[in-house]
Amino acid sequence: MSRTSTLSLQGLRKTYHVEGQALPVLDDINLDIAPGEFVSIVGSSGCGKSTLLRLLIGLENSFDGRILLDGQPVVGTGLERGIVFQDHRLFPWLTVAQNVGLALENSPRSPREKAAAIAEHIALVGLEGFENAYPHQLSGGMSQRVAIAMAIAAEPKLLIADEPTTALDVTIQAQIMDLLLDLQR
Repeated sequence: MSRTSTLSLQGLRKTYHVEGQALPVLDDINLDIAPGEFVSIVGSSGCGKSTLLRLLIGLENSFDGRILLDGQPVVGTGLERGIVFQDHRLFPWLTVAQNVGLALENSPRSPREKAAAIAEHIALVGLEGFENAYPHQLSGGMSQRVAIAMAIAAEPKLLIADEPTTALDVTIQAQIMDLLLDLQR
């Protein structure tokens, strides 16, 4: 991941409309995150943490305020931003290697470079030997590690993680958190 990326949230507001009623979820969020900085968002269930992350990744585009990455507005999804959701969200008809490869589908890398990146990231999350396994053949924790490999394979400038290690056992949690922290350096 690039060390030159800066994320800036300026006057960010998000409101949902439920049964004709306005439900403000985020109100006037202002935050600058420096390159290499690791930030945690903590709050009770339903307070807007996941909504904020969905806005940052570009999965929701209806909001007020500005979200800037390196001074450019965040619009839609892009390879410069990766995300790990709470659940793995793998394609069940694709193998581990094919799922990780999806992250590189729009990358300008050559097929050989993509294959090397897929193998490298599968190894980084400790799943060598499972490249040809399908999600139904993996444990929940293994599937979540595939999702983490997918998120980091494109080497995004910004990695967003929504409770990425909750499906992992304590030993693997520590290893994955060390990996994610190392990527920020």
